[in-house]
Amino acid sequence: MSIETLIAEYGLAAVFLGAGIEGETMVLAGGLFAHEGMLSLPGAMIAAACGSFVADQLFFAAGRRFRSHRWVQRAQKKPAFAKALTTLERYPVGFIFAFRFLYGLRTVSPIAIGTTHVRTRQFLWINAVAAAVWGALFTSLGYVFGTGIAELLGRYRPHGRQWLWVAGAAVLLGGGFAAFRWWRSRRA
Repeated sequence: MSIETLIAEYGLAAVFLGAGIEGETMVLAGGLFAHEGMLSLPGAMIAAACGSFVADQLFFAAGRRFRSHRWVQRAQKKPAFAKALTTLERYPVGFIFAFRFLYGLRTVSPIAIGTTHVRTRQFLWINAVAAAVWGALFTSLGYVFGTGIAELLGRYRPHGRQWLWVAGAAVLLGGGFAAFRWWRSRRA
C-alpha cells in the first residue's frame, strides 16, 4: 500500500488526532494535503475542529474533576495557569473563545477554566464555535500556503510523497520546538 493510499484512507483521522494532541502543525499539514487533493478540504476542516473540540473538552473535564490531583496542582504553579485565570476573570467569554489562538496558553487554559466556576454548558458552546473557527482558519491557511508554495516553486511542484516529507518535516520541527520550550520551562 502506498503512502498516498494511507493518507487518503487515514488522513482525516490523523488530522483529528493531531489537532487535539499537537495542534496547528498537523492542521496546516491537513490543509496542504487538501491542496494536493489527498484530503477533502471540508473534511480536513471538520476533522481539525472536532479534534480540537474533543481535546479541549477533555482538558476542561480533567481540570473540573481532578482539581486537587497533583497533576493539576503542578499545572497551577505555572505562570501560564495564573495568566489564564487572570484573563478569564476579566474577559470570560472572549478568553474561552480565544485561548486556542494564544501561544503558550492552548493546553493549560481549558484545565484552568475547568478549575473555575464556569458552567460546563457555557464552555461547551463557546468551545464548539471557537474550535470550528480555529479548524477552518488553520486548515485554510495550510491550503493557501500550498498554493503559495506551488506558485513560488514555479515549474517544480512537489507531488505525492514529497508533500508527505514536507508535512513530516513541519511536524518534526513543530514538535522539536515544543519540546525545547517545555524543557526550558522545566528548568526555570
